[in-house]
Amino acid sequence: MSMSMSGSGGTSRLSAHELTLAYDDRTVVHELELAVPDGRVTVIVGPNACGKSTTLRALGRLLKPKSGSVLLDGAELASIPTRKIAQSIGLLPQSPSAPEAITVADLVSRGRQPHQRWWQQWSEEDERAVTDAMARTDVTDLAERPVDELSGGQRQRVWIAMALAQETDLLLLDEPTTFLDIAHQVEVLDLVRRLNHDQGRTVVIVLHDLNQAARYADHLVAMKEGRIVAEGPPSEVVTADLVRQVFGLHSVVVPDPVTGSPLVVPGAPYHPTNGADAA
Repeated sequence: MSMSMSGSGGTSRLSAHELTLAYDDRTVVHELELAVPDGRVTVIVGPNACGKSTTLRALGRLLKPKSGSVLLDGAELASIPTRKIAQSIGLLPQSPSAPEAITVADLVSRGRQPHQRWWQQWSEEDERAVTDAMARTDVTDLAERPVDELSGGQRQRVWIAMALAQETDLLLLDEPTTFLDIAHQVEVLDLVRRLNHDQGRTVVIVLHDLNQAARYADHLVAMKEGRIVAEGPPSEVVTADLVRQVFGLHSVVVPDPVTGSPLVVPGAPYHPTNGADAA
């Protein structure tokens, strides 16, 4: 049940071709083909250990392909200088670690490093980007606090602010709502949606919540066991059949009463044969 990129129909600056990813001898992603639609929000979903975070790491050049390639503007990521990539792609990995005793303002400021040259230090542009990123993520009041004293949710918003301060055209976020309470989850995802709408940023997000994915994605990519099972607009892709196939769960899919996007109401776990769990 593989669906094409119906509905995106545009160009793609960032793409993967026959991408195979492995940790040591364990292959996690198999010959993946993915064209990230420019100027859209793409969300990757799937069960734990399906390869979605691994795929995002490769798209941000944190992981070298075992075979195949990731292309940015037609050139292999492996051949592009790190600084040039950092000017185009902002990446927030899972569980990033901050230098000890660094303050919130200093950490967010590090997002500006790709834009600076040794002869031209801190600029008004840098200042504006950092101030704006901190305001957007609601961390301005925390500016002078050490990052390691913050709660998990506060820290997560600071990391998102750093990625925003980088002001890249492409933004890759790996489960950015982890540690956040429901109000801040919605705030962060609304913020990402606004950045996309107002500034035309291309965003790729890995989310584990299928309903959040369906609500915020223009283009939804469903993965299972290292392969793409379906992709396209959530209204076409999110069906009870897909939820059963990918997550091993009976469900009813109804329109979200707020947004009209597909809303998955879980039923019982799906057992395809006599009591044998669906993997």
